[in-house]
Amino acid sequence: MINRPTLVILWIVAGLCCSLIACQNGQSTEVTPTDPKPSKPTDYKPTLYPWKKPANFPDPAYNFTQNPLTQEGVLLGKNLFFDPILSKNGTISCAFCHQQEVAFAHTDHILSHGINDKIGPRNTPGIQNVAWSRVFFWDGGIVDLDQLPISPIQNPIEMGDSMANVLQKVQSSGQYRGLFKAAYGSEEVTAERFLKALSQYMLTLVSATSKYDKYIRNEGIQLSEQELSGLQLFKANCSACHSGELFTDHSFRNNGLLPNPYVPIPDLGRFAISQKPEDKNKFRVPSLRNIAMTTYYMHDGRFKTLDQVLNHYATGIEDNSQLDPLLKKNDKPGIPLTRQDQQDIIAFLNTLTDYDFITNRQHHPD
Repeated sequence: MINRPTLVILWIVAGLCCSLIACQNGQSTEVTPTDPKPSKPTDYKPTLYPWKKPANFPDPAYNFTQNPLTQEGVLLGKNLFFDPILSKNGTISCAFCHQQEVAFAHTDHILSHGINDKIGPRNTPGIQNVAWSRVFFWDGGIVDLDQLPISPIQNPIEMGDSMANVLQKVQSSGQYRGLFKAAYGSEEVTAERFLKALSQYMLTLVSATSKYDKYIRNEGIQLSEQELSGLQLFKANCSACHSGELFTDHSFRNNGLLPNPYVPIPDLGRFAISQKPEDKNKFRVPSLRNIAMTTYYMHDGRFKTLDQVLNHYATGIEDNSQLDPLLKKNDKPGIPLTRQDQQDIIAFLNTLTDYDFITNRQHHPD
């Protein structure tokens, strides 16, 4: 769903499978994409998928006109997402690392876990609300959702295959002939069809029905006194980076983490992509939606609990030349938060858990 010599170079080329997306919501604005151009068969009539923008969300970044969502395309992408045929040894699917019950993250391991029990260098984030993302992975190494699956498929630690071989396996599988024909008008498997079908499925993973969403949209839900206190503290201390209804500004920042003693080769984050010295140890600001479900935390999974995360920002930030200036108060590193402040913020963060999103059976192929 990467950035170190040897394995890291491979990870830069391949990237990690991480990813981000969304669910439908009643109080929303429907996106009506243009009808997909039919292939030669005149009876090819796919059904447009009723993708909806939640009422409290901004306009999406993804260009739906270049990949109109259809019921048939989403179903094809869903089946591909859950199929281990996409990996070299037939054991790892996209869903292996992105499990719905934990908001399409992978909490079984601190770091990503791929074929032959290989362990990657970074924590696997959840996939949700990708329609609003312009960059992907902790270092922003992928900038096009339609190209994202190539990276984990060809990563030697994650899925360990090649696109050419995966496409041949899919073409040879009788399971997909009818699915491709229904989605595209013929049984032909091409890289573009394969990748856009996966995008269509991921674009349906919209998380927007949490307690917070229902509160902010005036849907008859109230926050508790502690949750409201946490919301105000969050706005005052955290929202500059975790901004808006997506709870991220999509930027890359250094948040003052000490070197990880368990990682022998330092991960320099965004620097591996940009080669700019000022980007050393900067990582993409993650969304905080469903954050209570997606332990472990930070790019290297060093924190197991939200208590540890909040304590880091209050007392554990290391000053360095790349440290984000927002994490300094009165020229001292750290955000002044009492223990009670931290607990109130965590109470608010728990309201971002979207139980509809993590239990909706429509996200499964069965």
